[in-house]
Amino acid sequence: MLKLNKSDTLLFVIVAAMVLLAPFILNPFPQGSSLAQMFNAGYPDLMQRFVIFGILVIGFNILFGLTGYLSFGHAAFLGIGSYSAVWMFKLLSMNVIPALILSMIVAGIFSLAIGYVSLRRSGIYFSILTLAFAQMSYNLAYSVLGNPSSSYNLTNGETGLQVYSNDPQYFASSSAPDTPHLFGLAMSDSSKLDIGSWQFTFNNGYYMSGILMLVAFYISIRIFRSPFGMMLRAVKSNQQRMNYTGLNTKPYTLAAFVISGMYAGLAGGLLSSMDPLAGAERMHWTASGEIVIMAILGGVGTLIGPIVGAGFNEYFKNILSKINDGILHQWLSFLPDGLENFIVGILHYFVGKGWHLTLGLLFMMVIIFLPGGLVEGGQRLAKLFKRKKTEDGSDSNNTPAK
Repeated sequence: MLKLNKSDTLLFVIVAAMVLLAPFILNPFPQGSSLAQMFNAGYPDLMQRFVIFGILVIGFNILFGLTGYLSFGHAAFLGIGSYSAVWMFKLLSMNVIPALILSMIVAGIFSLAIGYVSLRRSGIYFSILTLAFAQMSYNLAYSVLGNPSSSYNLTNGETGLQVYSNDPQYFASSSAPDTPHLFGLAMSDSSKLDIGSWQFTFNNGYYMSGILMLVAFYISIRIFRSPFGMMLRAVKSNQQRMNYTGLNTKPYTLAAFVISGMYAGLAGGLLSSMDPLAGAERMHWTASGEIVIMAILGGVGTLIGPIVGAGFNEYFKNILSKINDGILHQWLSFLPDGLENFIVGILHYFVGKGWHLTLGLLFMMVIIFLPGGLVEGGQRLAKLFKRKKTEDGSDSNNTPAK
């Protein structure tokens, strides 16, 4: 199917099924129950963030997973894509197609310029260069190009760039929604399905983002299996030896950098399509670090790893941040008061505002016990079940007949 081999086709079908069935998968508990309040994550905004960050990390994996070049500045392209989309909303219309196209083009141009300079070095020097460019972009967006009193205010500084009622919107249609839409189909519109005590929400913006993620995933598979992808793997394996043979690897690594930047631009455009607001915080170095964490969590260099890592990070960030002291007291109410207060006092630092600590510990555990990421954990389980099944089959075949 689509020129994919059998295993890649199966992987693509699994990801497509996950996107299609996400409203059901992420709502495992009936509405109104305490478990539903904590663990249900099938609401539109969060599901849309799952697939948007999936696109972002899929693109990052093309650079880091194939070439081994670790970029600490990829959030710059995410922010550039967001600003480009909002400007398109302000100047043309709220149709998301022109906004997404411009986001990818502008992010591609910036990644070409930044990659051309940064790829003159490799290893940690390349990482520091990309980090420096990202921080320069952040400061430009936050102050230099964001001064409201200036004639070249492009980013609106700390307030963020947003759409106002007096914006030109030269091609806006009076019949179209005043929110981001796809040829009149509002991205924020959703429909609900009630099945007993369960409630499932189907959002237009989520499914559009999901379709784009499937396209991005398909392109990623084709790149991984192509001669171009093999060349990038060779760069990761031993770039110096390739240079000794007279082969110039710069065009290949630069192409991977630009492709990865355009993926990030698309993700930024989709974030602005979800909420037409762009802020400099999307370009901060902490956002770049989060992209790296999501890639490593899922499994660098694997096809489905970026999607798994992005989903894992966003899901647990949502769950852990919702747990406050009141919920902890409710869970531990069966304990004596003194012991209950003592345990809540300890857990207070790991949930709610302290969710970063717990997520950091989970990240450390994955790095220590699953260096290949969560995908490696799945592969180990699959091998374990396969070995057990084989052993059971051997035992049954060796059992003497009575």
